[in-house]
Amino acid sequence: MLKAYSADSDSKDKPATVDILIPTYNRPAALAVTLAGLIGQTYKDFRVVISDQGDINAADAGEVKAVARVLGLHGNRVEFYKHLPRCGLAEQRQFLLDQATAPYVLFLDDDVILETYLVESMLRAIQEENCGFVGSALHGPSFVNDHRPHHEGIEFWDGPVQPEIVKPGIPAWDRAPLHSAANLYHVQQRLNLGKDDQRRYKVAWVGGCAMFDTAKIREVGGFGFWKDLPPEHSGEDVLVQVRVMARFGGCGILPSGVYHQELPTTVPNREVDAPYYLPIEQVQVEA
Repeated sequence: MLKAYSADSDSKDKPATVDILIPTYNRPAALAVTLAGLIGQTYKDFRVVISDQGDINAADAGEVKAVARVLGLHGNRVEFYKHLPRCGLAEQRQFLLDQATAPYVLFLDDDVILETYLVESMLRAIQEENCGFVGSALHGPSFVNDHRPHHEGIEFWDGPVQPEIVKPGIPAWDRAPLHSAANLYHVQQRLNLGKDDQRRYKVAWVGGCAMFDTAKIREVGGFGFWKDLPPEHSGEDVLVQVRVMARFGGCGILPSGVYHQELPTTVPNREVDAPYYLPIEQVQVEA
């Protein structure tokens, strides 16, 4: 099933610069909040593609339809696909990637709140760095008074973003706690960074909001490894990021322009964690 909202009937034939790809499952209200955050984006040349695997049709929820219609009035085509059967998160993400026609894709979770500069900021970073991906890590608003200085270590890129190997068991993997709770928010506040004071830093991975160069994520195989995973799995976004990072480089950006709605997870079974379950490609990193 494809349901599309667009003010311009010919817009499907006009590829955007950014395709925003959103997997969703039984979260119509949260999805509506996420979509509402796209209406006021300072960067306008994007299309939204949603893969829905829920028990109800997100496209039929009143709040979702209303926001999608407003996006259409703003010239942003919104496409809903009912994509079943459920074969796991990696397969759902690969389905979304297969729909992409833009040179950049932004994978966005269905439970976030966006600053108006998010898309513009991420696009600027990935175009200037010409790297594989740029992530904007999620702040947890309920943790703003929970300070964890031991998890606020950050490594900035002082020069251009370079390919690097990141995998379990090496020091770079220990960067991950920076993106928990509100740790990154505290770093951002301490540095007093505005939206035009962008800094790029080294990451293990970035969950929930990552923009890729479409050709580069496809070059490493995208999420095609879904066939090698059981349907119940997690970490598919981590695995694809470390594979892209090994060949093309990747980074996080400050200030981050995205917050977590902090809803219960829709993936309770995390026994199979993709970067531990499947090998991370050993790609030669150029000096």
